[in-house]
Amino acid sequence: MSATNSLRQDHIQIRRLEKVITKCYKELYEGKDISFSDIEQITVIMAEFLDAIHYSKEEDAYFPCVASYDSLKKEIRAFMIEHEFGRRIARSVATHLQRWKQGQDAREPVARFLRTYAIYLNDHITKEEHFFDVAEKEILSAEEEKMMYEEFRSVTAVTIKIDDMIKLITLLEEKSWMKES
Repeated sequence: MSATNSLRQDHIQIRRLEKVITKCYKELYEGKDISFSDIEQITVIMAEFLDAIHYSKEEDAYFPCVASYDSLKKEIRAFMIEHEFGRRIARSVATHLQRWKQGQDAREPVARFLRTYAIYLNDHITKEEHFFDVAEKEILSAEEEKMMYEEFRSVTAVTIKIDDMIKLITLLEEKSWMKES
């Protein structure tokens, strides 16, 4: 597998999460109950899978390698800004969830920031997929792809954490509120 394909595999899981987030915010806007623990699991995946694992692979290895060819620097800068935007939205979800758990009426801000995050994910992942196509076809060699992929895999804890995050997404997909039309 190549580094680009590894990131694409992450994107498949992120799209699954996006569907969970979309269903969650729609249910909240309709006044339906979603357990705090389910919303907390979503925030954990946002923080630990997207930020700590996926964005880290891109920011620490993939983007610097592509940028070393003096290519796509404008796009990389935009992605870095978008990653920070995503982190801020995720923090807002967590902050308002804590307020809600403490008895304040924070259902609407939780739903609003989840909606914002879902929109962000869809837009961001779509743009990154195009970026990956260009990087893979025009910039990165097969050897670089393999070396970055091995770098991604060298951190065993990351592999274990990815598996845990995928299991969490699957558990969320199986919740009754996800299966209701």
